[in-house]
Amino acid sequence: MAYRDIRIIGDPVLRTACEPITEIDAAVKQLVEDLLETVDDEGRAGLAANQIGVSLRAFSWNIDGEIDYILNPVLVEVSEDEYQDGDEGCLSVPGLFFPTERGWYARAEGIDLDGKKKIVEGEELMGRCIQHECDHLDGHLYLDRLSKKYRKKAMAELRKQGL
Repeated sequence: MAYRDIRIIGDPVLRTACEPITEIDAAVKQLVEDLLETVDDEGRAGLAANQIGVSLRAFSWNIDGEIDYILNPVLVEVSEDEYQDGDEGCLSVPGLFFPTERGWYARAEGIDLDGKKKIVEGEELMGRCIQHECDHLDGHLYLDRLSKKYRKKAMAELRKQGL
């Protein structure tokens, strides 16, 4: 296993849609180990493969004492009638937190390392995590979802930080 560095906003890998995993080989197994080790740190809720520089559809999470992963996740359900709009942050956008509207509940389907169907679902923080990480895998950052007012503030703060 290896703890991997997090790619920061401005790195093109974060804005590129990730490719599906077509073969579960030693490299994919190592990727999962790296995702699990890297997400296992205080204050980390989720981590997409492209955040550690790998353009494959995989993410890990660390929520409520559960650390796990999913390969080739596809967001299949997001609650349309219940929303949350709390502050959201991102390891790839360090130090910034802004109100971001997300569905209260989300469900993604994918596979595990054995190629078996895997479902990850949850409400509140887990629901937010699933949506956030699937966005990453599609080449989007949470900043893309901010209202005009908060996006303007975020961009100004990023410029101040030299990012």
